[in-house]
Amino acid sequence: MLKELYIKNLAVISEAVIPFCDSFNAFTGETGAGKSILINGINAVLGQRVTKDIVRSGCDKAVITALFTGLSENVIKKLDELGIAHDDDEISVTREIMADGGSVARINSRTATVSVLREIGETLVNIHGQHDNQILLAPEKHLGILDSYGDLDDMVEDYKASFTKLQETSRRLKKLTSEERERAERAELMKIRIDEIGNAAPEENEDELLEKEYKAAANSFDIAQALSAAYHVIDGDEDTAGASEMISGIINELSPYSDMVQNIENVIGRLSGLKAELDDISSELMKECDNIDTDPARLAQISARLDLLRDLKRKYGPTLADVMDTYHNAVREAEAFESSGELIRETAGEREKLLAQVSDKAKKLSAARREAGERFVRQIEEELAFLDMPNVKLSVESRQGKLTGNGMDTVEFLISTNKGEGMKPLSKIASGGELSRIMLALKNVIADKDDIHTLIFDEIDTGVSGRAAQKIGIKLRQVSSARQVLCVTHLSQLAVMADNHLLIEKKTEGDRTFTSVRQLDFEERKYEIARIMCGDNITDTALKNAEELLKSR
Repeated sequence: MLKELYIKNLAVISEAVIPFCDSFNAFTGETGAGKSILINGINAVLGQRVTKDIVRSGCDKAVITALFTGLSENVIKKLDELGIAHDDDEISVTREIMADGGSVARINSRTATVSVLREIGETLVNIHGQHDNQILLAPEKHLGILDSYGDLDDMVEDYKASFTKLQETSRRLKKLTSEERERAERAELMKIRIDEIGNAAPEENEDELLEKEYKAAANSFDIAQALSAAYHVIDGDEDTAGASEMISGIINELSPYSDMVQNIENVIGRLSGLKAELDDISSELMKECDNIDTDPARLAQISARLDLLRDLKRKYGPTLADVMDTYHNAVREAEAFESSGELIRETAGEREKLLAQVSDKAKKLSAARREAGERFVRQIEEELAFLDMPNVKLSVESRQGKLTGNGMDTVEFLISTNKGEGMKPLSKIASGGELSRIMLALKNVIADKDDIHTLIFDEIDTGVSGRAAQKIGIKLRQVSSARQVLCVTHLSQLAVMADNHLLIEKKTEGDRTFTSVRQLDFEERKYEIARIMCGDNITDTALKNAEELLKSR
């Protein structure tokens, strides 16, 4: 609960320390005294957006500090999640708003972000202001109210998780399907590459080897003639003696004189070696000549093969290695296309299962909402009957349609304010006073569904008076038995019900305006209640009536 609020340099409030009790706290004061400033201050420490205009004129900054005690389990859980200490079951939350537009947030004197303040604030305080009545007039908000009342949040979150998964799967399937034509075209291209290169079946460095073979085959006749001529020069033919035979003749001519002429023996030895070398060369020439392939068919075959390889390199090259890489990549991509087709089938199957799952959860959620709606109507009507609206009938109109992030339901609250009248949307027939009481009834029935200990009502009494106002006061007092209630009011019927009455006063000193907030004792409350009832002309009768109201509450 909110134990104490410290404010410094906030609009017309120079400095104020405001104590609160754990039950019913009421703020009163003349119009324009600054009651809304308190709500703005509380909003600031709860992490809501504020502007630099809120800083008191002439001051560097405004400071608001709120002390919360008796922390709920939800608050403690949130603090633990954020790593924030909470010694003695309390925390201090501070917001400083600078005149230049900046702001600083602190929790237990440690700097925190405004978003962290907001996260914690949502577990600490629930504020109901005039704008909240607009929630009742907005049918799109009604489903959330019903889910909150019916404790369906976990069920809704479970549904949303499945629905989100269904959406993601549907998007994935749509993308896969939309790419099917592109994949088919790509697959056809890969098939052409695989067939073209695969049928050719090129081998590593085949083009280089064939180029060499082609050159050799293209010049085979000339090479064979050259080899044959060289062979005949050495070995001769039928008509002409070759070099080998001539050397043999020279050796035969010189041999008889080897003993007579000095060095003849050496010359003969050298000639014998030369003849042996020539005979060996002759043998090599004959062998090479025999190996020459002068088959024109082979030459044509090599030429055709080289043309094929050149065409492949032109398309997929520039090198034969690039061609072979293109083939292997095409094979892998084609295999991936086959697996993508399987992926489409698997994704479609997954989507069908998710659709059935989501549809089943949506039906169960709808059934739970119908049951919650019946209980909701009964409880709200009981509350409204107490709040002097016995003839008001409420209904929850639920329509089922296509699956959305919130299920398959569209919900709207309908109301009949008088007997015999048909059910119509709240926005068509509800007055401001009726909306205030309906919202109070709503807050009361939902209060038990959350773990927020502090409820703030900013002018919940707008548009009501007399008996209805008295009933609102009684109801707020009832609510305060289980929750801390802070109420800004201009009605005596509500103010007298408070356990802690705080007066907001505006005074002018010199050329400056000051607003103060002070706690009233019994006697002071009498005068304030009398002022609310009859204005500044306070009579003894008014004081007596105020005293009776305070004593009889």
